[in-house]
Amino acid sequence: MPDLSRPQGCALAFDFGETRIGVAQGSTEVNIAHPIATVTGSSNDEKFAAIAKLIREWQPHFLVVGIPTHADGSEHDMTRLAKTFGHRLNGRFRLPVYWVDERFSSVYAEELLRQSQVFGKKQKAVLDQVAAQAILQTCFDGGILGVFEG
Repeated sequence: MPDLSRPQGCALAFDFGETRIGVAQGSTEVNIAHPIATVTGSSNDEKFAAIAKLIREWQPHFLVVGIPTHADGSEHDMTRLAKTFGHRLNGRFRLPVYWVDERFSSVYAEELLRQSQVFGKKQKAVLDQVAAQAILQTCFDGGILGVFEG
């Protein structure tokens, strides 16, 4: 049985989307997540190259992937795609991947940006990053659904 206790150290979190992947960074030393990047690319190779650069830069001890589900918690197509993405992260970078419920991360991100008076194109540019921030903060707050360590 995998250890679901709270991981320690630096982390990168991902809000997976087929077009854009929001990325946030944080550390369990201070339990604060912050948005850092939105990964885009025309191919998976381009996206994973950008992620590899972020991993080299931040040197995380673990990764966190938001798992999307319907409001009732049931899975849908994006659930499977996000899990596949997490398995690929683990396979390429050999870091444990923690799963976090992301059902309300985008709603949270939109509200946070609205409160910060960030609208329109400016909001779209950072929405996925702020959603990743919410995912990582959920992890820091103990909302871990599972872990995959390959």
